Amino acid sequence: MTRLHDLKIYLKANFWLVPVLLLIGVLFVLALDPAPPTRLSLATGPEGGGYQAFGRQLKARLAEEGIELELIATAGSPDNLRRLLTADGKVQIALVQSGTEQQLTEEERRRLRGLGALYQEPLWLFQRRDLDIRELNELRGKRIGIGQDGSGTQAVVLSLIAASGIAREPGWLALGGRQASAALGDGSLDAAFFVGPPGNPLIQALALDPALRLADLRRAAAYQAHFPFLKALSLPEGVLDLASNSPDRPLTLLSPMATLVANRSLHPALTPLLLESARRILQQGSLLDPPNSFPRPEPSSFPLTKEADSYYRTGLPYLQRFLPFRIASLVDRYIVLLIPALAILLPLGKLVSPLYEWRMRARTYRWYRHLHEIDARIHDGSIRGHEAEEIARLQEMEKALGRVELPLSFSHELYTLHLHVRYMIERLRGLAREDKTSARMQR
Repeated sequence: MTRLHDLKIYLKANFWLVPVLLLIGVLFVLALDPAPPTRLSLATGPEGGGYQAFGRQLKARLAEEGIELELIATAGSPDNLRRLLTADGKVQIALVQSGTEQQLTEEERRRLRGLGALYQEPLWLFQRRDLDIRELNELRGKRIGIGQDGSGTQAVVLSLIAASGIAREPGWLALGGRQASAALGDGSLDAAFFVGPPGNPLIQALALDPALRLADLRRAAAYQAHFPFLKALSLPEGVLDLASNSPDRPLTLLSPMATLVANRSLHPALTPLLLESARRILQQGSLLDPPNSFPRPEPSSFPLTKEADSYYRTGLPYLQRFLPFRIASLVDRYIVLLIPALAILLPLGKLVSPLYEWRMRARTYRWYRHLHEIDARIHDGSIRGHEAEEIARLQEMEKALGRVELPLSFSHELYTLHLHVRYMIERLRGLAREDKTSARMQR
């Protein structure tokens, strides 16, 4: 019973800690970053394109970490950028062909951030076998597929022909992908541009078509000098298909990069996870990209996010190397605030014991003020004639002290106060008797 009594007193005395801890808890929650979402949207590109193929692989990887990736088919890179810039927040990341950002204003560019380059996706110019196009000005007077409206293919082709001083002709049609492939097959087009990795099924099918051949762009290095987002790429003989020796000679192509771009709605904690998932997908390399060469920070059409830059310099955050993403993210969010929380709680914990002790002693010490006042009045003689009044007050004090709650460890102070009150009562009674004796003697 004594222990329960002491515990009750201790809890009541330190009840002030409850609102303090609640306030600290509220501030802790407010300062904590929101948890990463479990759902993410990626703008890819046209159905059946290379971006969709990569998106499906990325979706499978993220599903292993409990993140659901929604793939949104679009018209191409320009459409992807527009979706990133809309205020509805439906798309957080997008696959974008390097160079497409030239269509954006400076203010629009500032609203987007790069996560890095993923792989090379050459600009392929397939032509009829009887043609030998090696310069862009040789496209004049021919029926050319320059890519669908709103596609990254058309964006890069129009940039190249504009820089070459060539005006768009009526025979240059907004056809790309499977439509352009079919038009080449039935003779409706003389040549057509395509953008995609060499492993893309459409590129492979075109490379195996005996009626077609790839164009060798002789001035690729010059175009690279004028367009930093393009790279002059040497294509070895037979690299697309050894059996049919496609291409049948070494070629020089121009290659944009497939890049990953994000807007401000992407949760920062998801960036390392996205890049690590991309690294695992791309680690085997391709016909053109050596193993473990992607993703990489350059070339990037937009400034890298802080998290992407950190990933390329030091790799995954430490906890994500050993723990599942959801657990590592949770621990990481709390550990950031652990030091300031300890900086508050440790001094607070050290304050509890002395403050409790002071409050317990205060329950007895405050009564001594009245005893000191009586003692002072005894010494200066002003107490004479008022002894009975003060004795009555001290007796009331004795009753009040009986209701004072103190733990067992402080009981000696309460009993000492009782003794001092009794001592002062006896002292006043002695003074009262002296007064009565003195009055009788005077009579």
